[in-house]
Amino acid sequence: MHLLLALLVGVLFAAGVYLILQRHLLRIIFGLILLGNAVNLLVFTVGRAARLAPPLIPEGMTVPPEVTANPLPQALVLTAIVISFGLVAFALVLAYRAYATLGTTDTDALENDAPSPADLATNGRAPADEDAAEASPSSPDPVPSDDLAR
Repeated sequence: MHLLLALLVGVLFAAGVYLILQRHLLRIIFGLILLGNAVNLLVFTVGRAARLAPPLIPEGMTVPPEVTANPLPQALVLTAIVISFGLVAFALVLAYRAYATLGTTDTDALENDAPSPADLATNGRAPADEDAAEASPSSPDPVPSDDLAR
């Protein structure tokens, strides 16, 4: 059983790394999901995945009466699932925003459409933001002084 799980972990790692090395953001995110699942399965396998009794101690005893399952890998895997879900949700939002803004999910095209460091160093924002700032000023026009007298 452990050999089968070890082979499955290797296949998941290989597929995850292959997808992360692709050029499209969704494939990178799918690779991230596979890597997260591979790590979870690895932790679960290393923690001796076996069908044993739950780690409960009966009342009046200080140790379990029989061999029990190890609760630490289960707790680590549950925590990793929650963290992976948050990471994937954040990555999906970033990919959606990149597609909505630039119209592509190709990483090479995203790199070419990014503002240069010189543009960002001059005023702290991309050149496309300058046009938007000129079209809609961030502060309202000052109040004329004769309105203050009333």
